[in-house]
Amino acid sequence: MANALNNDGDPGRLVLGVESSCDETAAAVVEDGRRALSSVVASQVRDHAPFGGVVPELASRRHLEAVAPVIRAALAGAGVTLGQISGLAVTQGPGLIGSLLVGLSAAKALAWARDLPIVGVSHLEGHIAALRLMDDPPAPPFAALLVSGGHTSIYHVHDFGQMEELGQTVDDAAGEAYDKVAKLYGLGYPGGVIIDRLAAGGDPSAIQLPRPRLRDGTLDFSFSGLKSAVVRFRQEHIGQNYRIEDLCAGFQEAVVEVLTSKTIAAAKQRGLTRLALAGGVAANQRLRQAMAQAAAAAGMELTAPPVALCTDNAAMIAAAGAIRLRAGLRLALEADAVSRLPRGGRLPGEA
Repeated sequence: MANALNNDGDPGRLVLGVESSCDETAAAVVEDGRRALSSVVASQVRDHAPFGGVVPELASRRHLEAVAPVIRAALAGAGVTLGQISGLAVTQGPGLIGSLLVGLSAAKALAWARDLPIVGVSHLEGHIAALRLMDDPPAPPFAALLVSGGHTSIYHVHDFGQMEELGQTVDDAAGEAYDKVAKLYGLGYPGGVIIDRLAAGGDPSAIQLPRPRLRDGTLDFSFSGLKSAVVRFRQEHIGQNYRIEDLCAGFQEAVVEVLTSKTIAAAKQRGLTRLALAGGVAANQRLRQAMAQAAAAAGMELTAPPVALCTDNAAMIAAAGAIRLRAGLRLALEADAVSRLPRGGRLPGEA
C-alpha cells in the first residue's frame, strides 16, 4: 500500500477531503482525483426531521461532534495515515456559514499541524467533480444540470475545474421547493425523496400546475411561483377529495419539465452533444428518466451518476481539490468561509 500511495511530490496524489456545508459531515480520501479510497458521511436527517428542514445552529453543533471521528474513519477506511496524505481539500462555500466553519477550521488545523498544502473548494464545483469518480465519466465539454436543495444551475463544463454558468435559479432552488411542498402537506423530511416516491403512484395529468419561466427565452429558473401555486391549490380545495399522490406527481412533472427543457436548450445553444446531471436532486428517478428521454430525442448522450455521488459527500470535494492542488492554488490559513459565492465564483483567500 505504501508504494502504491507514494506521493512523489504530487500534492494531488492522495487528497483528504472534508465537507460540512449543510447537514452532513463528510470526509474522504481520493487517489489521483479519480478513485475514492474511502467516503464517510455522518447524516443529520434524524436531527432535523422533526423541524421539517435544516436548523442551522443544530447543524453546526452536530458537525462539531462528528468532524474528528469522520476524518479518522475516512483515513482508516482508506488504509492510510495522515503522513501519507499529499494535500487537503475542504468546502469553503457556499452553504450554512456555521457549518462551513467547522469543516474549514478542522482542515486548516490539519494543514498547519502537518504542513500540508490546502485548497478551498466550491461546493458546486465539487458536485461537478463527482462525475470524475465514475467508472466512465463524461468527456468534456458537456452541459451539466446541477440541482440540489440550495442550488439549481446549468453549466457549460469546458473541462473539470473549468465551468461556466449559463443559467441559475432567481429564487427557490428545485430541491428547496420540494421540501417546502412536503412541509406544507406534512409529508416529512427530506421532502424530495418522499415526493418522488409518492409521485410514482400518481397521475401527473390529474392536477395541472404552472411551468414557471419555461418559455421566457432565458436559461434561468424560478420555483417560488410553483410552490405558491401548490399553496393556492391546497387552499382552494379544502374539504375536497383528491389524491396526494396526484398532487405530488403534478408538482414533480412541472419541476422536471422545466429542468429538462432548459438543459436541452442550453446544450443546443452551445452546440454540445453531451449532458450530465449532478447534485442531490439528480437522484430523483423521474428527473433521470425524463432527462434520458429528452437527451435521446435530441441525439445527445446523458451521464447520470450513481445516487451515492449525487448527495453531499467529501469524495467530490477531494476530486475537485486534486485539480486545484495540481494547478498550484493554495488557501491562506486566515481565509474565511463564505455562505454565498462572490460574483464570478472565485473563492476568497486563494492564491
